[in-house]
Amino acid sequence: MATTVWSKGQMLFGYSSRLHRAIRRFSESGDKGWFRSVFAHKLDARKDAHSNLLSKKETSNLYKIQFHNVKPECMEAYNSLEAEVQTRLHQNQDYPCEVVGSWNTWYGEQDQAVHLWRYRGGYPALTECLKKLNNDKAYFEFRKERAKMLISRRNQLLLEFSFWNEPVPRPGPNIYEMRTYFLKPGTMIEWGNHWARAIMHRQENNEAIGGFFSQIGDLYVVHHLWAYESLQSREDTRSSAWLKDGWDANVYYTVPLIRSMESRIMIPTKSSPLQ
Repeated sequence: MATTVWSKGQMLFGYSSRLHRAIRRFSESGDKGWFRSVFAHKLDARKDAHSNLLSKKETSNLYKIQFHNVKPECMEAYNSLEAEVQTRLHQNQDYPCEVVGSWNTWYGEQDQAVHLWRYRGGYPALTECLKKLNNDKAYFEFRKERAKMLISRRNQLLLEFSFWNEPVPRPGPNIYEMRTYFLKPGTMIEWGNHWARAIMHRQENNEAIGGFFSQIGDLYVVHHLWAYESLQSREDTRSSAWLKDGWDANVYYTVPLIRSMESRIMIPTKSSPLQ
């Protein structure tokens, strides 16, 4: 047993040494394009909060994501009720909010609904919306009826990464994947530095919908939202990323930043702007 452990240690040491020599050769060679692409243009985490460094300042959008665990026998009625209320709020110009997308989880946590809202104008828009909803009798009745259908619910307030696409309505049919990463505290800037370069490798099939990081709720959480025609399309698209120069480096440097991660495959509801 001791021999086996030592053998693995030798292999790890050898791999680390080869990586160190490879990086040194890149840094000493005339062609430093790859080396510079990995280490250049980094944000300095010491200058400001990561929310200011990584988010889109020109839009000032704030997002809310909701996770509702629904009683299995109530899912159809729940979807109908949510669609009715979402449509009313979405079309009412007095409410500074809009639903970006609504889904039911297909693979992942079952009997779950996921809703993504956008507040154009940030926290003031959110506050204004909440004040109006508190005085909305129809919304109060909706919440009472919805509560009968729920097992539990939770939400988060999010900002969008500056280098990601902004979510816009799209026709279907599509399936959606939400990949959620729970990062180690203090690593958000480093995550952003790597993904700012890596996102270009995931644009060819128009699969990138939006990238977000949490501000209130569970912290140091990242959500990446992707759209695919099918599960096979997802597999093909993800496999093709490994053929692009630089994708492997992104995976290599971001995996150590992650505490845990999960994936949801989701089907849009009939009323969702993202179909």
